[in-house]
Amino acid sequence: MKSPVGAGLLAKVVNDITGYLTRRGALRSFASKPAPTWTAFILLLSVSGMAHAFDLQQLSDQLAKPSVIHGNFTQEKHLRALPQPLVSKGTFVLAKDHGLLWLLKTPLQQDYRISAQGIARRDASGWQPLPNKSAGAEQNRLFLAVLQGDSSGLQRDFELQLKGEANDWKLTLIPRSLLLKQVFTQINIDGGELVQKIELLETQGDSTLLRMQDSTAALPLSDAERHDFAQ
Repeated sequence: MKSPVGAGLLAKVVNDITGYLTRRGALRSFASKPAPTWTAFILLLSVSGMAHAFDLQQLSDQLAKPSVIHGNFTQEKHLRALPQPLVSKGTFVLAKDHGLLWLLKTPLQQDYRISAQGIARRDASGWQPLPNKSAGAEQNRLFLAVLQGDSSGLQRDFELQLKGEANDWKLTLIPRSLLLKQVFTQINIDGGELVQKIELLETQGDSTLLRMQDSTAALPLSDAERHDFAQ
């Protein structure tokens, strides 16, 4: 059975997920090439641990239920200098005990994996770890906090505002830390049974919109997916 989309994973708090996240300062810029928006991943994971009812604990409990979520994503990166958004599409696999597979299909093919060990990208020789420095390490810390069900990890960096009910809610994240305030004005996460949309609003006027589509929690990990997480 298919449902809107679950963020059981972003919470930890995955491609620059339809676009390219323009990072400033410690957060480097990916606007020049398609790459996963790690912040979106983190959000995807963290939301999964924090979004589904009238209060944050209920949201966390609800989104933490699915063991595995499969779905499609469409990401739009809106840049002030461009008349049209940069659009990327692909599929994702979110597994509570393993991490996230972010499989970009267009405009180019590229696979990413986020796990407790960090972020990796697949090339012809297999999965290759990406440097865990500055912003990347911080995002991975948040990612791990969500995977471990540590909502306090996200609350240390964001003020959380929840509105709505179980089948129609909106979670707004307002940055607390100076570093995040330099990059984002706020992050909006919308959902119902599962997470459906993540919007990143940047201080310089750019934005990223991630739509999670055709998500289902009914399918287990395939042998190939288990192999990808195990490598």
